[in-house]
Amino acid sequence: MSRTVPVAVPRKGRPLEAVLDRLAAVADCGALADTVSSTLRYEKAITKGHTEPDRGPYERLADYSDPTEPTAPEYTLLRDSRDGFPRRVVFDSATVDCGETTIHLIGREEPFRALRTHEFALGFDSADLVLEEVVELHPEGLGSLAEINRRISPKDTDVRVVTGLGDTVYHTLMATPESVEGHDLDRAFVDEYAGPLCISPRYERLVEAVLGTEAIDGVEFVYPDEDVEEEAAIADVGLGVYLTMTGSTARDHGLVLGEQLFPSETVLMENASEADATTDRLKGLLSEAVAETELVAE
Repeated sequence: MSRTVPVAVPRKGRPLEAVLDRLAAVADCGALADTVSSTLRYEKAITKGHTEPDRGPYERLADYSDPTEPTAPEYTLLRDSRDGFPRRVVFDSATVDCGETTIHLIGREEPFRALRTHEFALGFDSADLVLEEVVELHPEGLGSLAEINRRISPKDTDVRVVTGLGDTVYHTLMATPESVEGHDLDRAFVDEYAGPLCISPRYERLVEAVLGTEAIDGVEFVYPDEDVEEEAAIADVGLGVYLTMTGSTARDHGLVLGEQLFPSETVLMENASEADATTDRLKGLLSEAVAETELVAE
């Protein structure tokens, strides 16, 4: 008899799409993955003001969710952070048949924290949140996903990273040419640097973990104003760390791209104290599609 295993997943964005892509690679759920991804991309366009819907959020929600179809995805409404706090349609749940096991995907705003509180044995979230929440700060920095588990104290959490999904963008050093003055823009440069370093406020602890506490001795974190792009703020400060995929926006602001410090990637996580034989098999299945990724847990 098939057993249903609840798995925590993000409600929207690139991490959820990475999870759906992984599931489509190991189970017959390509149509489900395409439906959810296209629906949420449309909702994101509405959120960003790039398209004008012809129906309100309740009407769209009723159209997306079919309670009479047990395998259809379900959605829900959350308050968005935009002016006026409008409602936004996000992913809520879906079931995926994986042979002996049925996966019940359950949307959470922060799946990592749901695993920490023992609501789930398995879940997916951004590796960034693990660094921001539980990775210990050391004098030397982190450079890869494979190093994360060695920096998590068993006293803090039972959650460990299993594998990355390969949807990688990088926390990257950026600087104006005048700030670099012909030097290589890498960790060694930051080791010798003293002065302002522009980062997003939510990434302060992450940057400390990635660069190491010795490297940021003498560094003053500064942050972009709310209405200023991160790359523009870094150009004003002279040196910073921000996420980059192609680097085109940074170059548009006259910035030099330096070392890719750490991958921002969706990861499969496990709460070991909640695991059993069924979740172990499922964990193995979800890890099978790994090709060239930064981490398979030791």
